[in-house]
Amino acid sequence: MKSVVVFCGSSEGNDPKVLSEATQLGATLAKRGIDLVYGAAIIGVMGKVAQGALDQQGKVIGVIPDFLMMKEVYHPGLSELIITENIHERKLKMHELSDAIITLPGGYGTLEELFEMITWAQLGLHQKPIGILNTNGFYNDLLAMLRKMVREGFLKQENYEMLLVGDSVDGLLQKMEEYQPLPLPKWIQKDQV
Repeated sequence: MKSVVVFCGSSEGNDPKVLSEATQLGATLAKRGIDLVYGAAIIGVMGKVAQGALDQQGKVIGVIPDFLMMKEVYHPGLSELIITENIHERKLKMHELSDAIITLPGGYGTLEELFEMITWAQLGLHQKPIGILNTNGFYNDLLAMLRKMVREGFLKQENYEMLLVGDSVDGLLQKMEEYQPLPLPKWIQKDQV
């Protein structure tokens, strides 16, 4: 992994451990020479992960749509800032720039980004590792819902297992480094991915 996109909240939430682990994730990526790609904000969990990487002289690439420039208050210290026309272009650019995906706590936007990336992986459009940093069990209820989808026949077990979950930065990164993607579906040709 040479670059990781991190999806997370533009709010800080109520749990200080979420903020400290976001900072630790950014710092750890920088120390390992892994570029951070994220939504460009200086606020919320997003700002903490970016600052963690910048404090360790890491490369941080922010990608933000024009209409969110003021709302999410972009970070002025980024290594690179990419401004897109819309949210769809933003996600595509983040995907193009990254070798892996990590999701930290956040709200609707964070979940939407996570589920788009896992859906693309399920369809065979990419084979990047996708991880959740499950700080203080933040995603336990979501994971329970996904297991229910498996039990109810709406989600295949192997697709559920594509989502890597870790309670610590180092543990999650190890799972991601060891990740072996599923073979591409027979109906998708390698040159189409």
